Amino acid sequence: MVREIYFSHEKLWLKKRMIDYKLAETPVIPNQKLFIENGAQLANQEEYQKIVGKLIYLSHTRPDLAYSGEVVSQFLHEPQVHHMEAVWKIIRYLKGTAGHGVLFKNNGHLKTQIYTDAAWGGEKGGRKST
Repeated sequence: MVREIYFSHEKLWLKKRMIDYKLAETPVIPNQKLFIENGAQLANQEEYQKIVGKLIYLSHTRPDLAYSGEVVSQFLHEPQVHHMEAVWKIIRYLKGTAGHGVLFKNNGHLKTQIYTDAAWGGEKGGRKST
């Protein structure tokens, strides 16, 4: 299966043979907890790191990717196959939501509003806050 991904400044161009794949309605499975499983098959670390890095960059204009990008970025040092499957789900979501995003424009002032959330002790492996 050919997997080539092209990212630009604000948009994601995906060239992947996904004819048989269904578009994803959400970037991650609700309440899915990813963790490192003992003895699980490893994914291609270089490919994983490149894709996740691009997803994190893309999250600047796609806030809907912030949480899912943060989840998959926790496994950059040792990605397993099920982590890569989560990344491909995010890409299937992006493919179906190509017109979504935040437009940054000049409004004549420098005021910014930011909203955030936290999950206290939600990480399954070490109960760390995310």
